[in-house]
Amino acid sequence: MTQPFELPHFYLPHPARLNPHVDEARAHATAWAREMGMLEGSGVWEQADLDAHDYGLLCAYTHPDCDGPALSLITDWYVWVFFFDDHFLEMFKRTQDRHGGKAHLDRLPLFMPLDPAAPVPAPRNPVEAGLADLWARTVPAMSADWRRRFAVATEHLLNESLWELSNINEGRIANPVEYIEMRRKVGGAPWSAGLVEYATAEVPAAVAGSRPLRVLMETFSDAVHLRNDLFSYQREVEDEGELSNGVLVLETFFGCTTQQAADIVGDVLTSRLHQFEHTAFTEVPAVALEKGLTPAEVVAIGAYAKGLQDWQSGGHEWHLRSSRYMNKGARSDAPWQSLSGPGTSAADVGALLAGAGAERLRAYTHVPFRKVGPSVIPDIRMPFPLELSPALDGARRHLLEWSGRIGFLSEGVWDEDKLASCDLPLCAAGLDPDATQDQLDLASDWLAFGTYGDDYYPLVYGHRRDLAAARLTTARLSACMPLDSEPVLPPANAMERALIDLWARTTAGMTPDERRPLKSAIETMTEAWVWELSNQIQNRVPDPVDYLEMRRATFGSHLTLGLSRAGHGPAVPPEVYRSGPVRSLENAAIDYACLLNDIFSYQKEIEFEGEIHNAVLVVQNFFGIDYPTALPVVQDLMNQRMRQFEHVVAHELPVVYDEFDLSEEARTIMRGYVTDLQNWMAGILNWHRNVARYKDEYLSGRVHGFLPYRSPALPALL
Repeated sequence: MTQPFELPHFYLPHPARLNPHVDEARAHATAWAREMGMLEGSGVWEQADLDAHDYGLLCAYTHPDCDGPALSLITDWYVWVFFFDDHFLEMFKRTQDRHGGKAHLDRLPLFMPLDPAAPVPAPRNPVEAGLADLWARTVPAMSADWRRRFAVATEHLLNESLWELSNINEGRIANPVEYIEMRRKVGGAPWSAGLVEYATAEVPAAVAGSRPLRVLMETFSDAVHLRNDLFSYQREVEDEGELSNGVLVLETFFGCTTQQAADIVGDVLTSRLHQFEHTAFTEVPAVALEKGLTPAEVVAIGAYAKGLQDWQSGGHEWHLRSSRYMNKGARSDAPWQSLSGPGTSAADVGALLAGAGAERLRAYTHVPFRKVGPSVIPDIRMPFPLELSPALDGARRHLLEWSGRIGFLSEGVWDEDKLASCDLPLCAAGLDPDATQDQLDLASDWLAFGTYGDDYYPLVYGHRRDLAAARLTTARLSACMPLDSEPVLPPANAMERALIDLWARTTAGMTPDERRPLKSAIETMTEAWVWELSNQIQNRVPDPVDYLEMRRATFGSHLTLGLSRAGHGPAVPPEVYRSGPVRSLENAAIDYACLLNDIFSYQKEIEFEGEIHNAVLVVQNFFGIDYPTALPVVQDLMNQRMRQFEHVVAHELPVVYDEFDLSEEARTIMRGYVTDLQNWMAGILNWHRNVARYKDEYLSGRVHGFLPYRSPALPALL
């Protein structure tokens, strides 16, 4: 069969190595699969299928250093996960039996109890039998923290298969942002990362949830999945009718040829691996120091990171050899792998620099403060009506008084003119058109805190290139939000005074458990400002995937959603908010607003502030294109996020309501939450269209950076 495209060049700086226990793992996997009922008589595999797939070889390449028993156990896990995938395809995808698929998936978590001594049901099929056996053999060697994380990753891997099945049922191809997020869970690479820990060393619990370790796992995941999409396009798209494939997603989104889409997927894959390396060498050492990890814990993280690198190279080698995939014309080596120390030819060095080096360096070559002219505002789709709170004028008067009293107008970052140019009460009035005067005053103050902080960090700490002081400020802001009755430090600057005041007014009637998610949302925002500052100091334009995910945090979206949910009460179970469709709904709304802001703020950020965190610039840099070419890409992505929002409301939320058997009260609350998000998007668009903050005539007449009459000093306690 003719391949639909030529495979792109793959970035593979680490050569694959083969575990010497490969034959032992192969033999064990065959005996185990037969014992679990996965072979003859299963209706899914025969012995010839297992032999052709050669999962023993996959695991021997991806885990080259573990001993024989560990390799056999890991191989059994991969036999199980691939059998699950093929079993789900045959039993539920081909028949489009969503209800049967859900019933099948609902039972599987029962076979992964966090307490190893807890009883499990009697298995009804080979998938359940395999999972019960593997869980019992694996968890005694691992900590409770690892068991919890691995169980969650396994459940995501299983449950998000329903998302794939829903897309097949509806004949719908995801958009790129939605696809990459969901593919991580469906594709199972976070699950694979858990087995890397089993083979190498556990990640210390103190940093397992930190951004650097999360980025290591996510970049690893994205690269694994995108590589698989390239090799499996022919089988998945042309044979199985699969719609969840990155090449198909980009081919559809950009309206380009299959070859062009494959080349773009290859570029994104390379960019994710560059991000992995950047995080491993810059962010991981910093968080290890910040958390005070022991030498043994630092060594464990290093072994884990090396294990993820081994998986990338070994997984690629297996794709070259497995009968599951199209691999004609794929190269098993990279141009720089022939480098061998003394005597290396200039041509080899040139290949190294011309390949990955040029792509990597492009992220650091942006020239700030370039003249870009007025931002061009394209057609923006907004299907929801705008409403404004009648308390708007009162909120404007309140915010001016509060900002002066709190100190926002006396630190050299803002003055009354700059505050007026933001008109944050106009934004708040659109976000919550039913707000009372007190509610709108409070919402306006929160917006002022977030906007002021977003301006303060790059101006004060960026100019000084003082990342350490920014981290200390972030830690102090966290201490301004007591969960119970902890003492609060005396405020050292306007941000701390503002947050102490806002926290007291907002959480007065909350329990510690109700305050915790709100505090986490604010910490997510302030820590994201430090991430932006780190990039600014390095003059590093982030890659598109990392940017879009972090943009949600820097925009303060988690804070807004947390405040919206705070009054919903217990009628809506927390599991509903954690479900894939609700997360997809929220992320679609957030991305729409973030991309909207980037379109309006392009001139302000690029020309007047020397900023690098803007989606239009990120697209320009990543694809090597100009502003007029990049703008429609961002516009299209933004409008796609709006369509995704509408799709979830129309097709996916009703299924969630039924699956969780929500009461009518809970359904009414969720419908109100959808309306809140619609108001949020409509209000943000109206605000951007009307405020002076982003307009050329205001920007051109304003002195930028610090106010001309003073340069802010660092807080006294720093």
